[in-house]
Amino acid sequence: MKRISISIILFTLMLTVAKAQSTFSVMTLNVDGLPGKFLFFDVNKDGPLSAGSERISEYIASKDCDIVSMQECFNYRWEIWSRLFAGYEHDEWTGGIDSESHQLDYLHLQNERFPCDGLNSAWKKAVKSTAYERVAHEKNFGKFSHEFDDIITKGFRRHEFTLADGTEIVVYNTHFDASSGRDEQLGNDVKDREARRSQWMQLRDHLLARLDSRPVLLTGDFNSYYTRDDIVAAFIDPIQATGRATVGDVWIEKYRNGVYPKVGGEKDAEELLDKILYVNPVGGIGLKPVTVTVDMAGYQYKGKPLGDHYPLLATFSVEGRNTTGIDELTHDNTSGESFDLQGRPASRSSKGIHISNGHKYIKE
Repeated sequence: MKRISISIILFTLMLTVAKAQSTFSVMTLNVDGLPGKFLFFDVNKDGPLSAGSERISEYIASKDCDIVSMQECFNYRWEIWSRLFAGYEHDEWTGGIDSESHQLDYLHLQNERFPCDGLNSAWKKAVKSTAYERVAHEKNFGKFSHEFDDIITKGFRRHEFTLADGTEIVVYNTHFDASSGRDEQLGNDVKDREARRSQWMQLRDHLLARLDSRPVLLTGDFNSYYTRDDIVAAFIDPIQATGRATVGDVWIEKYRNGVYPKVGGEKDAEELLDKILYVNPVGGIGLKPVTVTVDMAGYQYKGKPLGDHYPLLATFSVEGRNTTGIDELTHDNTSGESFDLQGRPASRSSKGIHISNGHKYIKE
């Protein structure tokens, strides 16, 4: 009799937990992992380099996020991973920017392109990556100018994750083409903006071709401001126009009450190039941002930022998830066919927990 009572209590607790709303956390961060020098050029001499990358790793580990999307993870990947091995899994590293691991053709440098994308994702060991895909951008611009975007194989990565509570989500990690402040001031960034527009559209089409009932997160260094790039027209509106999903931006919701800046208008001083967008499929489970943080104060060492980007962190709740599909426990009598906990037909007069028409009943 005691064993039966304990089983009933445990089963009731499991059903209650399954019914409860779940949450998880995400961080996107450009880790500024370019080398200090490449050939005869000072590339990133003021960057974090080796010692700073270890401090960045300490910071990431301290935030304890479930999923971390990183960009520019090039030459210091061991330092970036150093504090994460104990609690996280990660995807592939595609190489750094150096002349040792990649044999350069000095006679045809205009054709050189490093195979690395600088993207890395890390996720807690309780989270499972069930599928992974790496895709290169179809269009880039700038080989030895315009921020050298075309010298590496920029693109995006797509992960299918199962969270610790069983929730299934899809997460993209990406890095778009950049513009220099000088080119923007001179009006010489037209091709940069064209490249980013193409990348937004490619990402949109890739997402829609694979959209199902799972919600989707898009994380990364998009090198885009809403006033500079028409993100709404290239990405958000076309997805919503299909009637298959809705799109949100966690920063827009938190800091601008859901109002997108106008293209060509004055840039919001607090907007980042880094973004976390979420896509909720109609009829599927949905994500709702609970907290959103741009951690400028915490991302410091001796009064200076650890890198040239600030972390963007968000906590999401999962809406409409019920892993059992069974409603709350009730003492009311049931009519119709009933089943016991093993799924076997049960007599309506027998005592214990019964399942009928998606409802749980206690027979006393």
